[in-house]
Amino acid sequence: MSVSNVVVAPVASRRLDVAILLSAIAAIVGATLATRGVVDGWQTLHWIAKPLATLLIMQKALRARPEVSAAYRRWIGIGMVFSLVGDILLMLPMDAFVGGLVAFLLGHLCFIRAFVTDTRLAARPLALLGCLAYGLLNLWALWPTLPGALHVPVVVYVVVLATMGGQAVARAWWHDGDRLAGPAQWAAGGALLFMLSDTLLAWDRFRFVIPLSAVWVLATYYAALWCLARSVRQSGDFA
Repeated sequence: MSVSNVVVAPVASRRLDVAILLSAIAAIVGATLATRGVVDGWQTLHWIAKPLATLLIMQKALRARPEVSAAYRRWIGIGMVFSLVGDILLMLPMDAFVGGLVAFLLGHLCFIRAFVTDTRLAARPLALLGCLAYGLLNLWALWPTLPGALHVPVVVYVVVLATMGGQAVARAWWHDGDRLAGPAQWAAGGALLFMLSDTLLAWDRFRFVIPLSAVWVLATYYAALWCLARSVRQSGDFA
């Protein structure tokens, strides 16, 4: 590799990260300032910036070099495609919640597939059990206000989401100290942030209104995707 390539690659990566940050901020600002039920400039900004930020994060994952493995990159990328579909469905001016739920569920299945490319499922059972317990505790707390029609899809989603988080943590625990320690830790951080983002979204939608919910839900969501994209790169630094 030439000296120029060594210099350009980190610069391009930082520029992409700046573009991701600006798009995420625009999506959050648009969602926060938009008038509910009205298609105004802020709503339009949100509609443009929300999928754009996800697309840019996907690009980060696809451009990461050297990658953990081709299979890992592929499944993380496919998972982000489903996340993009979920983004679009959940922001449409119609009730497409179940469609968005299914899209993100498929995305989490892809992330699980990525995490088992180099670590067997439930390699550290305590990690999986801890995440499942967290998910079920939230489900129990939300159950009284959860619409009956959503009981089955939400239960399935929570189990898959918690499994994704548990497998990511188990993988980081399994690879502690080896060449995949850094990437696995990024993936675990992303998975746990995804769980937090969905927890905030669920509580805001079904339990009580969280002040500035768009800020907390989207900030943790984009941070989760960014960490998952960062986990594709094999080295452990922050570039």
